[in-house]
Amino acid sequence: MDRAGIVAGVVRQVTGGAGGVYDLGFHVVWCPKYRRAVLVGQVRDRLDTLIRQKCAEHDWPVVALDIEPDHVHLFVKAHPKHSPSYIANQVKGFTSHELRGEFAHLRSRLPTLWSRSYFVATVGAVSAQTVRRYVDTQDERPWRRGMPR
Repeated sequence: MDRAGIVAGVVRQVTGGAGGVYDLGFHVVWCPKYRRAVLVGQVRDRLDTLIRQKCAEHDWPVVALDIEPDHVHLFVKAHPKHSPSYIANQVKGFTSHELRGEFAHLRSRLPTLWSRSYFVATVGAVSAQTVRRYVDTQDERPWRRGMPR
């Protein structure tokens, strides 16, 4: 179940399932080994396709994707059961295996396609004040009125 809402002037898309609703976004950045500028031309195009394929397989909507010659930026939405490290490892592992199988120069120039590290940050539009107000006003919700706390 998806719902759109506006919080502090930002349009949000919240998703709900059994027991909760969520809107989690992750900005993930990673680089090829030795920061080599190998993500160009056909490799870049194929990488774009592979990232979108893996994200679709896990039902992670890709909000933004930018592939530079020496690094990748991925902004993806995810279910709370998927940790940021799981997302990064799934995408990096899958794309490395596929690209190294299709492009021989990636096998000969690099011992592995991706460096071991990555950067991840959560992305959200809710301030601490908004969360605090939500928590503080729980007893004011129509379905909570008259219920003991």
